[in-house]
Amino acid sequence: MYGKSLLKLFVCAAALQFGGTQASAADKSPWLVRVRMIDVAPAERSTVSIGGEVTADDYIIPELDITYFWNDHFATELILATSKHNIGAIGTSLGNLDLGHTWALPPTLLLQYHFAPDGRIRPYVGAGINYTIFYSADSGDLASIDYSNSVGFAFQGGVDFGINDNWAFNMDVKKIYMQSDVSINGGAVTADVDLNPWVFGAGFAYRF
Repeated sequence: MYGKSLLKLFVCAAALQFGGTQASAADKSPWLVRVRMIDVAPAERSTVSIGGEVTADDYIIPELDITYFWNDHFATELILATSKHNIGAIGTSLGNLDLGHTWALPPTLLLQYHFAPDGRIRPYVGAGINYTIFYSADSGDLASIDYSNSVGFAFQGGVDFGINDNWAFNMDVKKIYMQSDVSINGGAVTADVDLNPWVFGAGFAYRF
């Protein structure tokens, strides 16, 4: 009789524990928002019709991203940020040129896998695509300059360090592939430019 009572007690406790876990998981919001400061560091490659190569500088900006968890491990993240880059051309047949600057807006959608969603340290990886819009270009030393928009892949790795049930400190690195066909002075000079920046970020995450 004593053994049966203990068994019943154990079963009841296990059922209560399982029920509590399920309720907790059900109450967990699928939405997470991160705000980071990021360094957009181009790893440029280029082919210029007058020789030489194109250079682009780094830019530090805030970034906002919104994540939706489909389950504990899989999530989709939308990244929103825009960066300004001073562009130049060195070693051309016309010497070194100031190509002004352009703004790049690459909305990026990533599918993520989270390795330890319930841990204090929560690493993740992601892969997806971006559509880069180049806008507000200044032509520098030239009469005119135009940048074409592009579609490219994006890859990501990062980690959330849990602070409490809602807040986490985040560190993240992304590789974003973005290219542009550049037309200078109405097509008198052309260039194929791959910016392909590394994006290094740190900030905070909030899970609703």
